[in-house]
Amino acid sequence: MATLTGVAAPPAAMRMTSRHRLILILLLGVQFMLAIDFSILNVALPVVGEGLGFGLDSLQWIATAFALPAAGFTLLFGRVADLFGRRRMLLAGMGLLAFGSLIGGAATSPALLLTGRVLQGLATAIATPAALSLITTSFPEGPLRNRALGLSGALMSAGFTAGAVLGGVLTDLLSWRWAFLINVPIALFVLAVAPLVITEARRATTASGRVTTETGGAINGSSRRRGSRLDVPGAITVTGGLLALVYGVTAAGSQGWSDPFALGTLVLAAVLLVAFWVAERRAPAPLVPLRVLAKRTVTWGNVGGFIAFATETSLVFLMTLYLQQVLGYSAMATGLALGVLGGGTFAGGVAAPRIMARVGGRWTLAAGLVLQAVATAALLGLGETRDGLPLMLVAMAIGGFGNLVAIVAFMGTATSGLPDEEQGLATGLATMTQQVAITLGIPVMSAVATAGGGSVLGGIHTATVVNAAVALAGAALAAGFLGRRATAEVELAGPREAS
Repeated sequence: MATLTGVAAPPAAMRMTSRHRLILILLLGVQFMLAIDFSILNVALPVVGEGLGFGLDSLQWIATAFALPAAGFTLLFGRVADLFGRRRMLLAGMGLLAFGSLIGGAATSPALLLTGRVLQGLATAIATPAALSLITTSFPEGPLRNRALGLSGALMSAGFTAGAVLGGVLTDLLSWRWAFLINVPIALFVLAVAPLVITEARRATTASGRVTTETGGAINGSSRRRGSRLDVPGAITVTGGLLALVYGVTAAGSQGWSDPFALGTLVLAAVLLVAFWVAERRAPAPLVPLRVLAKRTVTWGNVGGFIAFATETSLVFLMTLYLQQVLGYSAMATGLALGVLGGGTFAGGVAAPRIMARVGGRWTLAAGLVLQAVATAALLGLGETRDGLPLMLVAMAIGGFGNLVAIVAFMGTATSGLPDEEQGLATGLATMTQQVAITLGIPVMSAVATAGGGSVLGGIHTATVVNAAVALAGAALAAGFLGRRATAEVELAGPREAS
């Protein structure tokens, strides 16, 4: 629309309203808390084990009990949010998180603690895609959405790092129980405030007969299909397949990749995921329409995101081993040392939208992974003395910057080109990619690090080489398969333009 001076006025879609800011602050706070919850117990696992009687070989189940539902149910609940309400699912997730955290914080036996972790993981699967889809539907595709996703990615990655630091501090100064209990007042606050700030989509019909919805105060041109039926066969097969995949890889990481039970579980995962593909081809209202998966932005964006999350989170695991088992640092000192990663990731999340505006999602994703790979390769200079600590801190900060640039590009690309009624599906896919990558990356890199049977440092160096190579391969895949038409310069494309 032109002004009297002939200069086009900035469209309303390019401006962030005060209501948008309130929504964004609340949702970013939710995602930050959920990210903290994922990693807050990692450095405290030995203390938790001693307090409740977990054996050394059972400690992994504290992490696995969270990871299984978080990865297995995310796609399902992302689609449920499309059909039955995103705010409703966000509130349900927050309520379940408070309940699970209370159980975990008050646990007097391993069974109760694992129950609390399972409920926390299920709450994450419910709330994370709902919060992310509320962001993508509240901001139009383009610079505003990229800015919101950049802040979201920055705070989520900062939350993973802050969780390690906070877990060490709470465990050393108070008790590991506060790693659970700290969630309760925050979740209750979100339950009280979210209904006042976020409104459910309201259906309306324009004079031309077009159905529109209003979500979070922003009008968007798509309907949320409340009357659609949930694809039960698809839901069962994909959830079962993901659960079997995560469980199988975790079991293989602890029992060995030749373990018959682990291999049998992985075979079951493959069968169920193939059955899911067949079910989606035949379903009248599929959980994941194959036309969505056929979009290169969705497919290759998620591939790039999987590699970004799997490599960086497993690298944090390798550096934790290095700091504690090679250099002899405490859990608290390890968490504080890894805090530099949070600084790098936050800077990357802030810078990523500007980079995307200049070069597009394809090259932003590739460049972020290349920078991450180079920084990871620099860690081969680490030795058995503490002289290499400055190198590690600098490399982790730079690698974290590149990793978050890639993650923001992945989120922007993988959710582009889809209408609002499918944003829960898109964010569910993206969140599933994140959760599965985080869960699978650590046992795979752990297996690589221990495969040679040599020194701890030698195994870490071997896994570091593999980690950097995988990140470079991800950059090549993004550059090769996310063509200009596929990304459609995400920051400029309309909801249905990318293909």
